[in-house]
Amino acid sequence: MNTIKKHLLKSVLIGLTAILLPFGAQATSDTSKNMHQLYEDNCASCHGSDHGGFIAPALNADTLKGRSPTALRTITMTGSFDTLMPPFYGRLSDDDIRGLVKHLQTTPKQANPAWTIDDIKASIKVYVKDESTLPAKPTYEINSMDDVIGVAARGKYGRGSGSKAVFINSVTHKQIGEIPTGTAAHIIDYNPANPRWAYVKTDTAEIFKVDLYSMQAVRSVKTGFNGPGLGVSRDGKYIMAGSYVPHNAVILDADTLEPLKTFELEGIDPDGKMVSSDSGMIIGTPFADIFAIALENAGQVWVVDLKEGFPVTKIENVGRHLHDAFLSHGGSKLMVASYDDSIVTAIDLKDRKIIKKLEAGCVPHVGGGSVVEVDGRTLGFGTNFGDCDKMVVSVWDLDKMEVVKQVPVSGGTESPAAHANAPYVAVDIISKDRRARTIQLIDKKSLEVVKTLDVGGHAYFPEYSADGKFLYVSAGYSGDEVVVYDSKSLEKVASVQMESPAGIFSHGRVRYMTRGLSPDEMKGAK
Repeated sequence: MNTIKKHLLKSVLIGLTAILLPFGAQATSDTSKNMHQLYEDNCASCHGSDHGGFIAPALNADTLKGRSPTALRTITMTGSFDTLMPPFYGRLSDDDIRGLVKHLQTTPKQANPAWTIDDIKASIKVYVKDESTLPAKPTYEINSMDDVIGVAARGKYGRGSGSKAVFINSVTHKQIGEIPTGTAAHIIDYNPANPRWAYVKTDTAEIFKVDLYSMQAVRSVKTGFNGPGLGVSRDGKYIMAGSYVPHNAVILDADTLEPLKTFELEGIDPDGKMVSSDSGMIIGTPFADIFAIALENAGQVWVVDLKEGFPVTKIENVGRHLHDAFLSHGGSKLMVASYDDSIVTAIDLKDRKIIKKLEAGCVPHVGGGSVVEVDGRTLGFGTNFGDCDKMVVSVWDLDKMEVVKQVPVSGGTESPAAHANAPYVAVDIISKDRRARTIQLIDKKSLEVVKTLDVGGHAYFPEYSADGKFLYVSAGYSGDEVVVYDSKSLEKVASVQMESPAGIFSHGRVRYMTRGLSPDEMKGAK
């Protein structure tokens, strides 16, 4: 199992390496054909269409070699506390479970299945034929669209009625809409040029174009089998989506979701090998009409120009096993996490070259990015979710491109949150014990942990409201709620109920945070 999937497992599904079984299913036959379809329809969104793993571990003959069928059936029936694995007792028949275990223990990892530009075109669904009939303003009370917070709700079984994108007014903390997605919502991005549009991508690589004014999906498209990569261009005209399966990316027309060009993700890795690659982060930037995409296995970042032919500039030797990234300095600098090297590589998007490789602790994970100005310095914060003797949050001076401090925390961390108007940087603790229910708050000036909050469920993905007054945190697994805190007093002020909430995405990030606007510009956030 490659490094990224091992550490995603440790951070999200700790303790069940290579033995988690599929999300819900309905089948009566244990034939090979039916078991394959059962897996494809119900398991592949998390475990990978190639049986090679995604947000859950790989399930194939190699990874399950030597495992006891009885133990595998048992864990399927009972689930695993404090992970995404629910109990299937009473949901799946004994024949289903036995058939699946046998199928998985005898099936090798599959060759990457194809999903072509013609497949993408054919997958487009139109729910609102005439968008001119949509309302001209929100159909609910809201002061600004920046106040919208979106939550990717997985649902108990990663599919069904609990799988949706939930939207909240971050002033009133009330739900203002939800978009059913069928399978677990994974990421939400917003159109920088038109505040009415959002884009929701699922674990099964479906993208929904959402009208936030009427809170309904108007179109959808399937861009692959799984993979979280999604970005929107600064002019709002293009979307780029990447996949783990297959190893490609596609540029779409943001209005129609029509595919315009696909890219095969492959290249020479830092060790000189030609490899086919998963898609890592994809991000648009206010700095220029470009996308940046990380090729996880190839260790490259490609800069795609949004002009005729979509030409690509390839930046090589960025690191071994890239994943997520964030922007700084008006979107001109890109900070890319490299798991296997334990570094974050700074890239100048203007000159399209590496600036510097910075020490980043053990298995760096930077989430959506946390950049703030503190006493005249532009500071970036990065979490680390590897198993290390010393668990830290890395702090970098992004003007000088140097390490300022590595702040000791109580466990592995996955996602940082910071805001110009909030005194603390929040990080989620993901260790396999009750600490996983907590977030820790780092004082921006002292760079010390000053507070630990128990959110009541597995703590996920803290996110500030656009004005910085409130901190939202997903309490997943057994919590089934999003918890809201006052960003200064850290008092709990509200909660919003939903099944297995995960990623939280502020509409304000389009202008204030992930889009890379400088801290002094962020100060003007209303």
